[in-house]
Amino acid sequence: MKNFNGQILFLDRADINTDEIIPARYLTEITKEALKPYLLEDLKFEGFDPEKDISGKSIIITRSNFGCGSSREHAPWALEVNGINLVIAESYARIFRQNMFNCGMMAVELPAEEIDRLFVEFLDKQTIIETDFENNRFIIKADGKESEISFSISGFDRALVKAGGWVDYADKNY
Repeated sequence: MKNFNGQILFLDRADINTDEIIPARYLTEITKEALKPYLLEDLKFEGFDPEKDISGKSIIITRSNFGCGSSREHAPWALEVNGINLVIAESYARIFRQNMFNCGMMAVELPAEEIDRLFVEFLDKQTIIETDFENNRFIIKADGKESEISFSISGFDRALVKAGGWVDYADKNY
């Protein structure tokens, strides 16, 4: 099972598409490692600098419709190769969300009000998440403040995460 703990990258924008996660011009690369330097290279919004902001982050918290656009596994791969195995958002494009779980990663949905609260309380702080996978909860910490949030994922998605992704799940079960 992958690591779902670490420092948070807050992306305060909705509708971040797969071309912004990994630009299409890099889809000819044949290894995940080759995608690493290009993660979020084309994502534009005030205050975001991919060269400074991504390093050391393991989790993304963002707004609605994350991963919209073209359906490709390269977007989760670019996150994974950069050590980001967990994205928390209000909602996802369906195929992106399933590609995350197929790769043994998590795409967790939380209500908009909860996402808003996290941005208000933790944005611009050194914020970390500890994931208690077995008890379906996140513990978010920054500057002596702590918040606990429950989450849910389906039984099948849980099995994919525990197995490390679809290929490992299929090897064990078929």
